[in-house]
Amino acid sequence: MMSKRTKPREPWFAVGKPLSGYQAAIPMALSFVIPILIWCFAAYAPFLWHVDYRITMTSEPSDKEAFPATYVVDDTMEESFFESFQDSIRQDNKILKEQREAGTVEVASARAGRRANQKVLKNFEPVMRANGWFTTEKTEENVSAYFKAYFAATYETWGKLAAGELKPASGTLSRENLAIVKDNWALLSSVSPTYDSGNFLSEPIYRLIPEGKKVVGRPAYLPAPHEVVVRGWQDFRGESELGELNVWEKYASSLRVVISGFLLCVLIGIPLALLAGTFSFFARLFEPFTDFFRYMPAPAFGTVLMAIFGVDQQPKIALVFLGTFPQLILMVANTTRLLEQPMLDAAQTLGARKGQLVWRVVVPGILPSLYNDLRILLGWAWTWLVVAELIGTKSGLTEIIDTQGRRFHFDHVYPIILLIGLTGFLTDQVLANLRDIFFPWATEGKKSPLARLFRWVGSRVQAWRDVDPPVAPVTVEASTEGESHP
Repeated sequence: MMSKRTKPREPWFAVGKPLSGYQAAIPMALSFVIPILIWCFAAYAPFLWHVDYRITMTSEPSDKEAFPATYVVDDTMEESFFESFQDSIRQDNKILKEQREAGTVEVASARAGRRANQKVLKNFEPVMRANGWFTTEKTEENVSAYFKAYFAATYETWGKLAAGELKPASGTLSRENLAIVKDNWALLSSVSPTYDSGNFLSEPIYRLIPEGKKVVGRPAYLPAPHEVVVRGWQDFRGESELGELNVWEKYASSLRVVISGFLLCVLIGIPLALLAGTFSFFARLFEPFTDFFRYMPAPAFGTVLMAIFGVDQQPKIALVFLGTFPQLILMVANTTRLLEQPMLDAAQTLGARKGQLVWRVVVPGILPSLYNDLRILLGWAWTWLVVAELIGTKSGLTEIIDTQGRRFHFDHVYPIILLIGLTGFLTDQVLANLRDIFFPWATEGKKSPLARLFRWVGSRVQAWRDVDPPVAPVTVEASTEGESHP
């Protein structure tokens, strides 16, 4: 029995030879997977970072030496310090309970006592909002009315919690604090069943125990991947915790800046680059200064561009132009010089004039390479976006990056950076695939997936057009000439 012959396996590290389909796909996937794995390891490895607590409900301990600062919601504490913070409040409540049992509770003044009790009610606000029991927003115009409504709502809520008529959502209120709420309600309701600022308990009530969520104590610049995904999804849907960021409007603004600057660069730069690449006179005229100018930092011209164009979008477009233009001149001129000399000699032998030589020989001859150059230069234009949008009035996606970065909200910054990167990458991949369609004669090796699809659709259409239409049957009537009828 003859053994089945198998195709020899292509080597992974052959010098100068392309990889096969699946061999090329694996390292391409790894080029994205490896950075993500490194990010996950740095963010989630338990032995790299310590655990902190982010405060979700605060309180005010009496020990000001150990806790001199005022701690508010969203502040972060080390685990041991947070536990000491909780223990300090528990100790205060224990002392107050012992004083109440002994009948030795001291009050500095009725007014001070009422204010201290109102602070306890204020500290309950995160629970009220998390459960939807109080949704009014505070503004500069309604501060007094806001707190009056809040105290009344919290007072009523405590009564319902004590009576078992309300149940807090899971994770919003600990059992320990629920017991404190019930004890406090027994004290408050003994004075008045409803909130009345003029008839409010002045005797101290028990303080709420601080609550918090465990967070890994990573640096602010290293949010976890899942946090970036969640924040990005919220931001893109217009549901950001930071308010309305208008991501898609700013994205459209950034696209206009990049595309406008790039198109302006192409319209002006390509004719000059073709002249420089074709004629030595223009090469000597354009390239020395262009080569000198490309080493100048384009952002240094920001103030000059604002003086010329103002502070709107025009100076931003101009900066993208300045950053890309010198590279285009030099790259396209060099591409033009790489055109095979025999083609030029043949055209001149056939009597082509200089204008015909440029437009009928040079331009068609370099089109595939020129297309590649422009694809690379478009990516170059994207790298100038952030710098350009900082000129004058901050705008576009850079406004989000700069504003939220200054506030250390990097879980909102990275989705925007990834959006810019994905836009550039996907644009480049689409343009690379379209090259096989526009210039099939210049493509070596296997065609791109988009080109193969385009070719398959074209072949199906051509096959459909080549099918002969069905021929209708022809009926011939018998002649009746010469026949006799009865």
